[in-house]
Amino acid sequence: MLDRLQSLADRYEKLSELLCDPDVASDPAKLREYSKEQSDLQEAYDAFTEYKSVTEQLESAKAMLNEKLDEDMRELVKMELDELTGRKEQLEERLKILMLPKDPNDDKNVIMEIRGAAGGDEAALFAADLYRMYTRYADMQGWKTEVLEANMSDLGGFKEIIFMISGKGAYSKLKFESGAHRVQRIPATESGGRIHTSTSTVVVMPEAEELEIEINENDIRVDTFCSSGAGGQSVNTTKSAVRVTHIPTGIVATCQDGKSQNSNKEKALQVLRARIYDMMQQQEQAKYADERKAKVGTGDRSERIRTYNFPQSRVTDHRIGLTLHKLDAVMNGELDEIISSLTVATQAEQLGKGE
Repeated sequence: MLDRLQSLADRYEKLSELLCDPDVASDPAKLREYSKEQSDLQEAYDAFTEYKSVTEQLESAKAMLNEKLDEDMRELVKMELDELTGRKEQLEERLKILMLPKDPNDDKNVIMEIRGAAGGDEAALFAADLYRMYTRYADMQGWKTEVLEANMSDLGGFKEIIFMISGKGAYSKLKFESGAHRVQRIPATESGGRIHTSTSTVVVMPEAEELEIEINENDIRVDTFCSSGAGGQSVNTTKSAVRVTHIPTGIVATCQDGKSQNSNKEKALQVLRARIYDMMQQQEQAKYADERKAKVGTGDRSERIRTYNFPQSRVTDHRIGLTLHKLDAVMNGELDEIISSLTVATQAEQLGKGE
């Protein structure tokens, strides 16, 4: 591992030189490429630099113990040795994690789809609660949110909502959210005070760039139709809504959120590219399904991943057995503890496999 880390450090320092080169500074594409590569290496480089410094200090402290010291000085050196040894062990563990293979999608924006599933109107209302939860979390991270498509229920919930979250590391944080989310609570429409169980499904897809998923115009069919639902005077009067069908795969994406047909087509193509890319990833992962049983789940969209119990103010993530008794905070977007625990569980599994 130390050889790999030294190679990484050498590359980081070489990039520093390249970024000072006038030829690179005048080439926006190279400047962007090298800056991103250096940024990706920054955390590991800083940890390795500190690790080398701590190791050197440890060697110096050990050498001092061999010298003639008075008792007080010897005790001080021993205390320093203990502190440095502990810090070295922490850095070794940190570096092991930083050297794990990185998901190439981690830095990407995400397209999320939330749908009310079992439970009718209550499932749609819960889908709206989940949407608010994720948008509030995005706000806390300084990310941007944009609705691409929404289909509301009569009671103000979402039968379906598709939206993009844009920001550095969005996929790395939100990729564990795919699956079935279950809610247990007394619906507003329940007069008898009985607790109902409903579910909504969440799908998280990395945004696919045009270069990654090239869609041939001959492979798509574009249909236009009148918008439905809220939208002002243009609703049901102009054919601004767009449905795009990818003929080779049969994948469909629809957008009627905007009043412009061109804008809706671009948004529909964004969703279409993400769905095609996601389908390709799912197929690739299916090849290794027997070998790869991830602790945080298999990625099966029908898998129940989390329960939100309102009467007991309890949230349970079933994949890692995590239970928190602070439902209000979680529904308000405070997801860091859950997401961090899922990330640590994944890293522990990777380390256990020696990946």
